Amino acid sequence: MSKVGINGFGRIGRNTLRAAIEKKIFDKLGIVAINDPGMNLEMAAILLEYDTVMGRFKGEVKVENDSLIVNGKKLRLFAEKNPADIPWKDLGVDIIIESSGFFTDANKAKAHIDPAGAKKVIISAPAKNEDVTINLGVNENMYDSSRHNIVSMASCTTNCLATVAKVLLKEFGIVKGMMTTDHAYTSSQKLLDAPDHKHIRRGRAAAQNIVPASTGASEATELVLPELRGKLDAIALRVPVADASIIDFVVLTEKSVTVDSVNQAFKRASEGELRGIMGYSEKPLVSSDFIGSHYSSIVDSELTRTLGDNMVKVLAWYDNEMGYSTRLAEFAVFMIERL
Repeated sequence: MSKVGINGFGRIGRNTLRAAIEKKIFDKLGIVAINDPGMNLEMAAILLEYDTVMGRFKGEVKVENDSLIVNGKKLRLFAEKNPADIPWKDLGVDIIIESSGFFTDANKAKAHIDPAGAKKVIISAPAKNEDVTINLGVNENMYDSSRHNIVSMASCTTNCLATVAKVLLKEFGIVKGMMTTDHAYTSSQKLLDAPDHKHIRRGRAAAQNIVPASTGASEATELVLPELRGKLDAIALRVPVADASIIDFVVLTEKSVTVDSVNQAFKRASEGELRGIMGYSEKPLVSSDFIGSHYSSIVDSELTRTLGDNMVKVLAWYDNEMGYSTRLAEFAVFMIERL
């Protein structure tokens, strides 16, 4: 049986574990170890069991010697700063979910493989020098186990945008498109105003401001949908909510569109080829209603708009934590099945 390790037990690392249990793929995933140099066992157990955003973990979490016991499964906990020092080989770990945020360059992440002994690495962020970027539901057919050892899954926003873009591209063609994400604040932002030497605006208090920010979602979408290269641009607005985000995607189409034809295309996709990855909503909901959603995107059909016969605006919600973490867990299983 293949085994998986998680490096980085922050928001994404913990939610990947939760998602695997909620989607009933925990046993198939075979998570046996976690590495996080900033966390001891007691802290890891508390943060997994009690979560301000997601609520209390519905399973059982215990601490035993040097391990977490989650639903009866033993997970060793390590605190190594250097991936090369994590004993993946001794544990027989095959696949690493790299969710620390510190090793997004494949040249650094490859230390999980050589010398640490794993076979594959999934980077939970847009990466540099990766073998391939994959979004489930969009381009997993591009994955080649014999050649691709370090895989990026891009960002939560990319996973949302790419699924929406795929449907529009297939059904109507895309001449060009512009996306804005109203994105929940993240731990990289400041609780109170403080200096940020890279991005001055991001130094402002996250829970009290709408903070304009950059996003690499358009570039990453072009990696998973090469037909859109040079046709997309994007910007982010960090908004004062702790979780759940929404993209606003405006597209100039090749074919004629109506609100009904666009909505029907998304409904078909959500029930067909993107079932379990794309959701479709006909209810008047708000952001908090999507916290805990496992979808990469949920198209809000009430908000679809058209202008003329070849311009369309589509809004799609996503839980920027749980939706993305679910894809990480599912892609690890996808990898395991192809080892």
